[in-house]
Formats: sequence, structure tokens, C-alpha cells
Amino acid sequence: MAKATRILVAATALAVVAGGISAPAAMAANPTQTLAVDFSDRTGAFRGGASGTLYGFGDEGAPTRALINGAHITNTSQKAPYGTQHPSGDALKIEGGFFDKHGQDLYVYTQDYYPDWAYNGGQRPDDDRTYNLADGSYTEEPNGVWDYLEVVEIVTEAVATQANDPESYVHKPFNEPDLGNWYNDWGKYKDIFLDDWKAVHDKIQEVYARNGLGPATIGGPGDGHWNPERTADFLDFTIENDVVPDIFIWHELGINNLGSFRGHLAEYRAMETERGLDPLPINITEYGMLRDMGVPGQLIQWFSMFEDEKVDAQTAYWNYAGNFSDNSARPNGANAGWWMFKWYGDLEGSDTVQVTPPRLNVADTLQGIGAVDDENKRATVLFGGTNEDVRLDLTGLDEGTFGSNVDVEVREVALTGAEGFAGAPRVIDAIEGVSLDAGALELDVATYDRYAAYQVVITPSQSRTVAADSAWTSSIEAEDTALSSANVYAQDPTAGGGWKFLASGGYDVGSFNNAGSKADWTLEVPRDGEYRFQVIGATPGSPGRHALFVDDAFAETVQYTADLALNETSRWQYRGSTEVTVSLTAGEHVLSLRASEDGSNVLPGSDITLDKFLLTDVTDGEPTTYPASTLRYYGGASVTYDGERTRGYGAIAGADQRADAYVHAWESGYADLAFEYATTGASSLQVDVNGRPATTLSADEAGHWESTARIHLSEGINEIELRSPEGVLLKQITSTRVSDADSAEISIEAEDAQLGGEAGITTIGADSGSNASGGAYVGNVGNSPSNTFTVERQDGFTAPGDYNVVVHYANAETSGEHDYNPQVVDRQLTVTEAGSAETAASAHFRYTYSWESFWERTIPITLTTSGGALEFGNTDAWAPNVDRVVIAPFVIGTPTTEAVEIEPVPTTAPPTQTPEPGETEPGATEPEVSEPGATQPGASEPAVTEPGATEPGGTEPGSGSGSSGSSGSDGDAVGNGNGGPLATTGASVGLPISLALLLLLGGAIVFALRKRRATHEGSELK
Repeated sequence: MAKATRILVAATALAVVAGGISAPAAMAANPTQTLAVDFSDRTGAFRGGASGTLYGFGDEGAPTRALINGAHITNTSQKAPYGTQHPSGDALKIEGGFFDKHGQDLYVYTQDYYPDWAYNGGQRPDDDRTYNLADGSYTEEPNGVWDYLEVVEIVTEAVATQANDPESYVHKPFNEPDLGNWYNDWGKYKDIFLDDWKAVHDKIQEVYARNGLGPATIGGPGDGHWNPERTADFLDFTIENDVVPDIFIWHELGINNLGSFRGHLAEYRAMETERGLDPLPINITEYGMLRDMGVPGQLIQWFSMFEDEKVDAQTAYWNYAGNFSDNSARPNGANAGWWMFKWYGDLEGSDTVQVTPPRLNVADTLQGIGAVDDENKRATVLFGGTNEDVRLDLTGLDEGTFGSNVDVEVREVALTGAEGFAGAPRVIDAIEGVSLDAGALELDVATYDRYAAYQVVITPSQSRTVAADSAWTSSIEAEDTALSSANVYAQDPTAGGGWKFLASGGYDVGSFNNAGSKADWTLEVPRDGEYRFQVIGATPGSPGRHALFVDDAFAETVQYTADLALNETSRWQYRGSTEVTVSLTAGEHVLSLRASEDGSNVLPGSDITLDKFLLTDVTDGEPTTYPASTLRYYGGASVTYDGERTRGYGAIAGADQRADAYVHAWESGYADLAFEYATTGASSLQVDVNGRPATTLSADEAGHWESTARIHLSEGINEIELRSPEGVLLKQITSTRVSDADSAEISIEAEDAQLGGEAGITTIGADSGSNASGGAYVGNVGNSPSNTFTVERQDGFTAPGDYNVVVHYANAETSGEHDYNPQVVDRQLTVTEAGSAETAASAHFRYTYSWESFWERTIPITLTTSGGALEFGNTDAWAPNVDRVVIAPFVIGTPTTEAVEIEPVPTTAPPTQTPEPGETEPGATEPEVSEPGATQPGASEPAVTEPGATEPGGTEPGSGSGSSGSSGSDGDAVGNGNGGPLATTGASVGLPISLALLLLLGGAIVFALRKRRATHEGSELK
């Protein structure tokens, strides 16, 4: 095999020695694992079914459209129509959002008709009831028909007659029959179960047939774990009686199932072969444990295993419905797990390829997925699951597709907790125009921790600068700060057999509950400006506060919302995040998070566990770019590499072609969305945001353009859809926050509105720690046409048109009891406009854990009158409690279009000629380049704390220390102050270290970056 070009995304500074580049002892101390990816060995079309969910959908709009479509969920299991197992998640009510784009198979748990778990008290029903087949009601008297067969008929009839596409439903008549649901003793109940299976199978098909439908899709048997004896008996019976399920189902729950599933699958496939049965589709309708959800480094292990075997699978339901099994954050936000779902969905249209991990079938190890998208000329590797650095041994990259030189981008997403916001994954490292060696490349990546995951995207050389994100960011594990009156706690990922929420780096800080509790972080920032300070931590079921001091002076109140605290497993463990903006001057500062503002009295709700801190420069609105090469394309749109100046641009032309992007906003408000594109003549670009038209941009003639529109974005994920009837070549989308434009918003306290009926104002005590603005909210809204609050039109939203209504609300309603599943209710709020016959807007609002903890949910509204007041309520059920509403015009100002000057980019890199450091390439403008570890222009030299050293003024909580750097990832520790190069190595010829910044000699290229590892070996727990 040809020797690969090696790219080193390094953890520490490298030494250049005779013969090439080698790692010093500091790097050798962190072993490297190899993940081999052979892009020439294709394993089949990407299936994309491993990101299914069990009860991942609550009610319509919970989760939101953007979260659903971005996560690319193809299959989900939901509650049966008329079901009482959960208060939300009825399959018929969520089908619109599910099938909108990527949904394929909607599973119905028929036994969810029953309210209790185990179903019907764990006992198989007899004939004790007579059911009304029209509405599911019943009387307590026998009628000669098995009760459950009547339930099956009721549920199936509802799907057959009320679903928009009943043939896309999968009926699952039994769930975990081997455990507590009716048939656990196989010796006693085998014949009963098999006869029951035939009866319900026949009944489902009968109902479909009488409604003029084709055969129903039925899944089973649905065992709670792999049972070879039961499976063999089941196959024998169903083959003999012609009632074989269309999809074979069982569950894989537990840590060790990451190692045993492939063996179970092989055993099952052998049973099919022995019986002459063609291979059935498989869905593992529950997998994973608490510790896996929301954790990208854990999810990739499950995804890769199921994708390798081309089976579908659904994350288990351990908490509550409507948040993709803890893989989304707040009403419309992404946690780190959601981005793993999104990356996985981005592989749609690809072929997967052979990936060889260091240890197959071993839990908690490095695993990955490799894929090639021929149409868009994109190769992708997703990987994670190890604390060690990773060498990607990439081979088989077809130079007929990719050319002889490629661009490489590495993105990282690290753990942020279940409710912790994770911003758009940053490009932590990039290589532009690197030469392939017979289709081979080696890439070394320094990982953050085993819970992080990485996306590597390889394309032909593009006509844009491929580089790491330049916005300054820094992070530190809470246990690595200088702590006072607080303790560091180890969080074992195997504790409780996986019944555990994980902490970044494996530790967190607790006992943060007295006036002297504080965590000090010493770091240096590059310039005067505004910085976002994010804290990842967990509140015990109620909101709370901390005080942020800068250089011993009070700066900001850090306000936390409530997190799940149903039991001891979730209390102080179910982590979320909060964000606050702080003004800093260039230079060194001590950021001190404290439980007390005055040093004597603890703040309300301050007993909060701390996991991680992040600081990001947002002075310029944090421009975030979404390159065309990373978007999703439909209807024939694709990435093209044909033009000299438009290589890597997205070609979109005609009404059927579309490109989708998923843009993150840290807060609701206005952003400038800039679209850079090329046209061959007069053309337009239609922009839809979150499912409704926002604006149409235009260029009058051929050229390269940047069109900008100022649009009100929702907090969290925003779906951007692009179309062009005439045709454009899209380079990229850039989103920049414009907080000054928020003056166009109108904020109205609910208690200042006109109240109707029993709607009333509740004042919250100052000692509650609540985030209610003004210390009050309006409750008792809904459950009657009269219980409302009304907002009169005023300057800012007097004109008809499109607006966003941002509702700050609380909803802690549950219905029923469960040991570990809070039975949450998604309350609905409707908005009507006086003078209009139509409901202006309506949305469901998900659970907020506490009645005194308020989140925000944006609902779109189109007003049709100039003066009609807005009435908020809910005729049929209780609405959420409302703190305030913010009404904002959807789009403000007039979009602009400006010409963009670009230079042609060579399609191949120069052979060996490379400018010496400080020289400029012929015909190019001299780039600004900082030496590794050098200070940014205009900034002071950053302070560096060696690993294991104590922060100034604090005691040593662990072996790590603060970190800062000019590039990195949200959720990414950027350094311990150490610089490191990104390099390719070729022949073993010695070169001096002075050439290590930018070197091309015999195939060697060196770039600068920062280390992103927090070290915890030998941490002392206090």
C-alpha cells in the first residue's frame, strides 16, 4: 500500500527532527489509537436509521420543526391513539412534523392504550370489558371477546382511518412481553403468546383490508432483550402460520450490549437462514442507558454499530417525552447529542465504507462511521469514544472524484449536559489543498475527552479559504479552577450499570452551598469587548443564582433555570447551561463564580453543581459560517466543483431544488444572514426560515454577490431553506448577531396585559431564585374561553405582517406517577387577533421542571389587521404560565446585495515550492500569521498555567488548569496554554524548528493550533 500523507492535528508543540516531524515526550504521554477508514471498500447505502427515538416526540411542535428536521429522524415509536400511557406523544398528533421531511416509519405501541406500567398491572387481560370501537371507551362487563383484541382493533382502526399515510405506520402489538408484560414465563405462557400473536396479527390486517388499504406493517415480537430460545420458537410458529412480522424487534439495553449486539444479530440471522427465511428488516426499538443520551462520544458507538449492520434503532425512553430522549435542549435548542444526530443525518445520500476500530465489540472504545457522497464529492468520518488521541488512517480516496489535492475540516462537539446549549460545532482544525498519496492520508486528532465526538469532512480543493474558526474562545473544567468551600466529585460512567448522567472530563464540582463557595478562573483575553460566559451545571429542580465577579468586583448575576430532579439519579446530575454577557478589557482577569454576592449571605438556589465554564468573544456578533459544502441538498441541487472560481459551491436551480442549513442562535433576536453566491445572469434566492418565507434576495446580473437580510431568529436551532428559480451557486451562509437591532422588539410583561376570567397575577418571592422578569407572572390562563390575557397593539407591531412572538413561560404539569419517567404535559397556548376569523398562532410548550422557572418559545404569527388586539389563552385546557411576551417583526430593513471581488483559486496545489515563513506567495496578499503561542496583535501575552499547577490564589482541586486560545470549539478546552502544530509528514529529512509554522518540503505542511485536552490523572477529590 502506498505511504499516506500524514496530517497532524497535534496536542502539544512538535519537534522537527532529522527525517521528519516527531512528537516530544509530552505528546508521547498521551497514547494514540488508530481508526482505519478505507473509502474504496463500500459497505452499502447509508441507512440512517440508528437515530430513531422512543417517545422522542411530545405534542405537535414539541420538539420544534427545526429540531426534528435537523436531527433527521427516520423512525420513532409513539403512543397509540386513545392511549393513556403518557399524556402526550399520540402518533396521530405528531405525524405531521415527523413526516415533514425525513420521517419514514412511525411505530405505534398498541399496549400504550393502558395507563399503567407494566401494562394492565402486568397481567394479560381477560374478557372483562365491552369496548366502544368508535372512541375507545368501555364498560366493565364481558362480551365474549378478548379485551386486548378489542384494543388492537380500536387502535388500528384509528390509524387506518385518521392517519394521513397509514401505510407508513408500523404496528407493534407487544412491548417487552418477556419481561413484566404478560408473558415473562416462557414455559408457562409460550403457547398463549404465540396464539395471541396470530390473533392480533390477523386483526390488524383485517382492519386495513376492510378500509381498502394494502397490508399493514407489523413489528415484533418486541422482547426486552435478546432471547434466542423465544426467538427460535417465535420464528417456527410465525412461519408455519404465515404471520411472520414485517420487521423483527428486540431491545439492547445496558453497557455491555455495545459489545454483544453483533453476536446477537449474527445468531438471529443464522436462525433465518436455517429456516429459509429471507432477512427481515430489524429495529432495535430501545437501546442505550441514561449515560449515553446527549453524549456524542457515547452515541457514535451505538450509531456506528447499527449503521454497520444496516438496522434501525431507537434511543430508549428514560426520562420524558418530547426531547428526543435527552438529545435536545430547552424548547428549541441543541445539546451536544443533537449535533451528533445532525452529523449522522448529514450522511444521507452517501455510501458507507469500511471502518476498522482498534477494538470492535468492546464498550466505551473508539468507534466511527465513514461515508462517501459521490454526488457532492464529500467524504466524512464521524468518530469518538476515547480519551486518547486518534490517528485516522484514511485510504481509498478516489482521485477521480477528489483530485490530487483535498481540503480537510475537523469539527468537534463536546458534552454540554442534557439541557446545556451547544453552539454550531466549530472548525477546530483545517488543512487546505493537501496532496493525497495514491488516495491515502493520515490525520492525527487530539481529542478532548471520551465523551466528545468529531466530524472530519474531506472535499476536493475549494474556492474558499478553509481554516479553523477564528473567534476567540476558551474553556475550563470546573474542577480545574481554583476552588474555595466546594468539593470535586468523580462521576463514574459505569456507576449503576449505566444508570448515570455523565460529567465532562469525568468530574464535577459540588457542595457549592455556602457564602465562601467560589470557583476562580484566571485567563487572558485578547481585546476589549463583550464575552459570553457559559456555565454548564445542574440545579436541583428549581431555579437559582450565582454572582460573577471580575477581578474581585461584582460584574453580573448568573441566573440558572431549573433542571430535572425527579429522583437522586437526576438531582444535581441532569445538567443544563446558562449564559451571561460580560464586558472585559484586554489582558489577564480572574473570573470568579460565587455563591454569595456580599460574602455573607448565599444567593437563592445557589446550591448548584458545576461542570464546565466557557468564555467566547462575541464583540462582533460572533459571525458563524455554514459553507455550502456542508449543507443538505434536495431535488437535484448539489455541490459542484466545475468552475475555476466556484469550486465547492452549491448549485441550486429550479422550483424543486433546495438547500437546507441549520443555524444556531444563542438567544432570540435579530441576526444578519449573509448569503454569498455567484450568478450567470439576473437571479434570485428565496429564503425560508423555520418553515415560512422570510425574504427573496436578488442580483441584477452575472457576478459574485453577498446579499444580507436582517431576520429575527429563535433561540436555538433555526432551519434555513434556500431555493432559486433562475439558479445560483451558493458559497456560504454567515449568521451574525446584531443585538442593537433588538430595539425593534416590543417586550410586554404579562401582568401588564388586560386579564380576563380567572387569569391572575402571582408574585414570586425574592428568595425563590426565579428568573421571572419583574418578579411576577400570569397564571390560570386557559381551560375556558374567558381565562385570557390581552395585549393591545402598539408602536412596533401595529402594521399587518409577519412577526415572531417570543413567549417566556413556565410549565411543570405532570399527569400520573412513574418511578423514573415524569409524565409531562405539553401545555398549549393559542393567540387570536381581534377582527380576524382565524387563530393567529398556536403552539405547545414543553416541560420546564418548575412553575417558577421560565424558558422561551418562539411562535410565528401573521397579523392581518392594523389594530386588532392579541388575546392569549386556550379554550380546551390549561395554558402555560406566562411571564412576558416579546413581539418582533420577522424581517426588518431592506435586504442588501453587494458585489464581491474574488480571485481564481488554482485547482491543484503547487508541487513543492513554498514561501519561507514571512514571505508572500507570488501574486497573493501577505497573510497575517501568528506563531504558535504568539499573542494576537494588540493583545497582551496570555498567561499560561502548566498542567498540575495551582491557579493563583486558590487551592489545587485537580491536576488540570485554565486554558485559553484563539481557536477551539464550543465545549472545547483550548489549551492549558500549550500551542501545537498541524502538520503533514513525508520523507525523513531533518528541518529546523523555525520552519514549523508553514512548511512544504517533500510533502510536509505545518499549521498552528492549540491543544484541547483537560488532564485529570491523579486529581485529588476534596
